[in-house]
This record gives sequence, structure tokens and C-alpha cells, in this order.
Amino acid sequence: MKRFYSASTQASYFQGMHASMPADAVEISEELYLAVIGNPGSGKIRAHDKKGLPYLVDAPAQVPDAVAHEREWRDAELASVMWLRERHRDQQEIGGSNTLSDDQFAELLVYMQALRDWPQSPEFPAIEQRPAAPAWIAEQAQ
Repeated sequence: MKRFYSASTQASYFQGMHASMPADAVEISEELYLAVIGNPGSGKIRAHDKKGLPYLVDAPAQVPDAVAHEREWRDAELASVMWLRERHRDQQEIGGSNTLSDDQFAELLVYMQALRDWPQSPEFPAIEQRPAAPAWIAEQAQ
């Protein structure tokens, strides 16, 4: 059974098995199919020559996705201050003395909300526009 490959669909077809094939389908050997499509090397992507036959090239270097990177930063920043909120709430719940003042707790909540709102900001994902943590947070011991 002959195997065909279409650059436009990047799929292979068998003659007699598929009712129709794209107009650009070209015959491809089993060896080429296995090397390029069935078992491509790591870090390789498929390209096509002038005849439409596939071959492997080095994948382009990945450019970090600024949006994804900023969301990761935001998520990590939120996680890094949640313990302060939880500690303050626990201290209030048990009627003990609070480590944070009421003003600090309010600042913490405002900062956490700013982090949650950061992806919807028109300045997102510009690093220099990130919400700024209150300076006193760095002085807290977990």
C-alpha cells in the first residue's frame, strides 16, 4: 500500500484506504515517514521541500511568553503573602494579639487584590508596572 503525505494538512494518507487526498499529496517512503513523522528527533520540527516532502529542521529558540511569565510571577507573589493574611485571620479568630496592625492588614488585602487585578490592567505585562508590595511585608517572618 502506497503512503502519501500532504504538506497543507501535514498528514499522511494511504492509497485505497482514504476516499480522497489533498491535491498536494505526494508519495512518501516508509523510511522517510518513520524518520520525520513517526519518530522525529527531540528539538526538531517539520519543514517541507519544493516537492512537498517533509524533512526535519532545528526548532526555533523559544521566546519567553511575557504574559505567561507575568502570570507566574503574580501567582507566586500571591502565594508568598497568603500566610500573612491567614496568620492575621487566625489571630483574630482566637482572640489573640495581632502581629499586623489593622492598617497593615488593609494594605495587605489591597495589595493582594491589586495582584489579582494585574492581568486585566492596560499596563499588563510590563514588569515596571507591577503592583508594588508594601515595604513592611519584607520585614515579616514566616
